[in-house]
Amino acid sequence: MLTGADLLAKVKELGDASKSELVRACGYVSTKKDGGERLNFTAFYEALLEAKGLSIGSDASARGKGGRKLSYIATVQGNRNLLIGKAYTAQLGLQPGDEFEIKLGRKQIKLIPLGSTDEDE
Repeated sequence: MLTGADLLAKVKELGDASKSELVRACGYVSTKKDGGERLNFTAFYEALLEAKGLSIGSDASARGKGGRKLSYIATVQGNRNLLIGKAYTAQLGLQPGDEFEIKLGRKQIKLIPLGSTDEDE
């Protein structure tokens, strides 16, 4: 998929091509389960706007799956587990295998990365 100056150059080069031809030529195509082709118009137009220096407010770090805004609220599940979702761990740059010390306070839980101090927050 072309981005930035390469994307702008390709769009300019193709000139009067149809929208579908533009999206396809710039590489914004994926394959459906049935083997058919899917043109990713939204991704193409977002990349085009970004290449032109415009932002449409898509702050991915504050959004979860499907573009929902993060609530910053966690609920204890029926099995009494407390789940912190992928969007939050991604926002913090956490990777599988990262380890934390759990500090329990009065009605609060602190997760402190191993090897850091409480003041590093």
